[in-house]
Amino acid sequence: MENKIINILKECDALLEGHFLLSSGKHSNRYCQCAKLLQHPDKAAEVLAVVAEKVKDLNVDMLVGPAMGGIIVAYELARQLGKPGIFTERKDGEMTLTRGFEVKPGQRILITEDVVTTGKSSMEVAKILESYGAEVIGICCIVDRRAADCEVALPIYSAVKLEIESFDKEECPLCKENIPYVKPGSRNIK
Repeated sequence: MENKIINILKECDALLEGHFLLSSGKHSNRYCQCAKLLQHPDKAAEVLAVVAEKVKDLNVDMLVGPAMGGIIVAYELARQLGKPGIFTERKDGEMTLTRGFEVKPGQRILITEDVVTTGKSSMEVAKILESYGAEVIGICCIVDRRAADCEVALPIYSAVKLEIESFDKEECPLCKENIPYVKPGSRNIK
């Protein structure tokens, strides 16, 4: 199944190979741009069905995705699981519930993401949800690309786990070969 997911990601240009400057400032030879997958509803549904299968027996009340990457993932998983799906977004630099969305005390929530690299944004969402009394029970994503030494305090349910190396600029083998880099993604890199 993992190879099938990787092939779908490559077909959609959601899994790229080359030389990339990541939002962290590190360099990498591969990059996941899951928005390229999510523009194809049929392929997104097929990939996220793998995640839905993994969480179908969990007692879940709601799915919550942070804007931007988690919104469509929340919608599609909510559709497949027959649960509500909402999203958080940044307001004045802080993740918040807006647009009249509500989370009630005791609700069991799965956070949704497109890609989990460090888990930082997911944990930021978990903190806001827990401040409303919700119980965050895990993180769902298309791609889990955490490094082996990156621990996250919640279980992660992914369609695929990818080992993607990243390098400090000074240690980057692609820079040493004078291969120009691309700055993909949604965040501005300075």
